[in-house]
Parts: sequence; structure tokens; C-alpha cells
Amino acid sequence: MNFLALWPWLCWGWLAGEAVIAVLMRTRKSGGKIQDRGSQLMVWLSITAAFVGANWIDRIAHVSMFGQAHWLKTLALIVIVAGITIRITAIVSLGRAFSVNVAIRKAQKVWRGGLYHFVRHPSYLGMELALLAVGIHSRNWAVLVWMLLLPTLALLFRIHVEEAALHQAFGEEYAGYCRVTKRLIPGVF
Repeated sequence: MNFLALWPWLCWGWLAGEAVIAVLMRTRKSGGKIQDRGSQLMVWLSITAAFVGANWIDRIAHVSMFGQAHWLKTLALIVIVAGITIRITAIVSLGRAFSVNVAIRKAQKVWRGGLYHFVRHPSYLGMELALLAVGIHSRNWAVLVWMLLLPTLALLFRIHVEEAALHQAFGEEYAGYCRVTKRLIPGVF
């Protein structure tokens, strides 16, 4: 089997996995203090718009990346596997404290272990890498930009909402964590 044939399985599997996570890992009102401010919906709408728009853009404005270099499909496969792996690892690492909507649960603590030692939001980093992979796979510069633009803006808003809730809940403990750990990209941002 050609390993590039894994692409649709990984891409659609990732999206299906995100839908399952959205349903199963949502904090209910009785489970904690929800402070989502519509950010979960915004992220989902932006990802949907990214995929729909990317399909449309690819049909009307094919701005070739490196002359349609075939190696980009291999790179995309590597990047999506890395993104999915990072996202799943981050979710599993948080365990019951993970929620798809911004919510602080009773007995929740600031977690600094695993990938959270390197960045404060590794699950969003994984999501960004998966979106980057879709853009790379298209081998179209315009699609790449579009795949990252709206979802990144939505995730930055989500990070803002989430960090405000964590600062409110954990005060100086979370502020100290923020001083030594970058948000999304280790050592950069």
C-alpha cells in the first residue's frame, strides 16, 4: 500500500475524531464553571469555513507551491500525523480536566506535565499542525493561507478566553506558569 493513500483516512479521521471529542468531552453546567464565550462554536465555524473556502479557492486560484512538488504530499502526511499525535497526547495528558468548552472543574489544578511543560496549549498546537498539513497537501499557497487564517484567529480568541478563565481560577499560580511557558510555539509564542 502506498503510504500517501493514508491521507484521506488521516484527514477525515482527524475531523471525525474532533466531532467525537466535541460531543463526548464537553463540560455540562453541572460539571464546572463554563466560561466559553462562544469560542468553541467560533473554532468549529472557522474550521468549517476553512475547508469549504479551501475547496473553492483551489478551483479558482491555483497558486502552485514549488511547482506542485510531490514531496509536499509526503510532508503533509508527516505534519498531520504529528498534529494528531500532539493533540491526542495533550488531551490524554489532561485527563478529566480536558473540556472542549472553556470550563473550570472542581478540583482542577494547573497542569505542567507532559507537553504542557513546553507550551500552555499543546492541543491547539496539534490542531494548527493538522490545518497546516491540509494546506500543504493542497500544494496551493492561497489554500495554505486560507486554511490557517480563520482557524488561527478563532484559536487565538479561544486562547484569550481560556487564559482569562485560568487566571481568574488559579491567580498567581497560573501567572507564574505563563511567565515560564509560551502559549503555542515552544520558545517563540
